Amino acid sequence: MNSLKREIQEMWTLVYTQIFRAGEAVLTLNRELAQQVIINEKRVNVYELKIDSDVEDVLARLSPVAIDLRFILAISKITTDLERIGDFAEGVARFITDYKEPLDADLIKELRLSEMIEEVKSMMQKTQDAFNQEDTTMAVSVFAQDNFVDEIKNSAVPILANYIKKNHDSAEDCLNLIGIIRKLERAGDHITNIAEEIIFYIDAKIMKHSSLSKGEK
Repeated sequence: MNSLKREIQEMWTLVYTQIFRAGEAVLTLNRELAQQVIINEKRVNVYELKIDSDVEDVLARLSPVAIDLRFILAISKITTDLERIGDFAEGVARFITDYKEPLDADLIKELRLSEMIEEVKSMMQKTQDAFNQEDTTMAVSVFAQDNFVDEIKNSAVPILANYIKKNHDSAEDCLNLIGIIRKLERAGDHITNIAEEIIFYIDAKIMKHSSLSKGEK
């Protein structure tokens, strides 16, 4: 059990680093940084396979019950979500290799891309802290952050559509930006899934499809 917890922490930290580097690569068009993200995606996949194997081993040998069983089930699902977040980070990094010219700084500011990246990073760190501290209040706070990320994504399409009308030669770059923003938004969705699993593990409450996790009153 302790080994599983250590492995999930290592994977969590690696995936956070992937998000951090992918975000920096976007804002600075740093292709070297983007390449590091692409290369390290294989490490994320290795962690997923190792943890999946160890989860099966624990279930087979120890037959855990109650909170121990919820812990194991949460680990299994969190691992899957972390792997998907790693995929999105890699996808963001791959978009960077297609840019030949610097991005319009005013456009990036209007899109609030830096805010979006910071929010996703904050969500990643907060869920890891919530897991370590067994703090469901901290986990719940991630839902509001995900709503903010969704708002930025929803406002991006009309901004980019209007920009393309005025700058026809920028269409490809703008489409890439839409792809980046969508991948960041999907990363936020999977971080929210992780928050739900933390709540399930600690309080035995199933948050999936609940009004709270969707940000409804």
